[in-house]
Amino acid sequence: MPILRVIDLDRRKPESCYLQDARRDVTSQFGEDGIIEKIFEIVPPANRWCVEYGAWDGVYLSNTYHLVHDLGWNGVLIEGDPAKFAELETNCAGLANAHPVQAVVGFDNGVDALDDVLAGTDCPHAPDLASIDVDGADYFLWQSMKAYRPRVVVIEFNPTVPNDVVFVQDRDLAVHQGASLAAMVELGKRKRYELVAVTNCNAFFVDEPLFPAFGIEDNSIDAMRANVTGRIFHGYDGTIYTKMRPLQWVGRGDTRPPIDVFQLLPPEERNWHDKLESQQTDSADGEDDD
Repeated sequence: MPILRVIDLDRRKPESCYLQDARRDVTSQFGEDGIIEKIFEIVPPANRWCVEYGAWDGVYLSNTYHLVHDLGWNGVLIEGDPAKFAELETNCAGLANAHPVQAVVGFDNGVDALDDVLAGTDCPHAPDLASIDVDGADYFLWQSMKAYRPRVVVIEFNPTVPNDVVFVQDRDLAVHQGASLAAMVELGKRKRYELVAVTNCNAFFVDEPLFPAFGIEDNSIDAMRANVTGRIFHGYDGTIYTKMRPLQWVGRGDTRPPIDVFQLLPPEERNWHDKLESQQTDSADGEDDD
């Protein structure tokens, strides 16, 4: 049996990812609450408004609950699922600074984009924070924001994709595949945002003029995040090998695909080209002898 293992690559620089030291959860999942607090220690809030799309019930894994419920920020909390929106309203009852909105946000400006939803609220055009977490089309929702420009953006990315892979799912809210961190960074650059922190599946971006305040000289992906393992390669003879983690979020136990699943060539066709050439030469020599 061949030997196959993947060496984890961790090129993070402590001085680049120091914001992760502030991680703590009130209702967030991977320490986002603490990082948000630290960010606004470095760049104080301008208006104390936040937006969360994919607010769910306003509590579970929320990146804005602490701001709205504990720190008194105004929050536009957008949720499309009717049952979860009912829970959101209940959890925000009596809070004048909480502004629940039931809406399924799309990508077409002038119709149903985030800009259009926010236009129906009192949210300023440069809210301090926007959190986008819809388990799929997050990339396109941020891309669609033009009239509104949050000072800080927290957005979910697909954590299974290696640092050097740009992946963006189809532009479809019904698809739940996500986008890679590299794709989010490219989008951020085009929108003039800079990466300042990364958790397991959330990236934190700040408006470009705010970035110098963080003193981060290298905010490249490898300096901010350890690369994930997962490789596919092939031998000289065409045999495909794979080393992957179990599939996440599908609820089926260990779903690491067996090597046989990836074979493009049947065993009899997996031959090293030099061996084939040698066989052809031997065959030709045999014919000459006849």
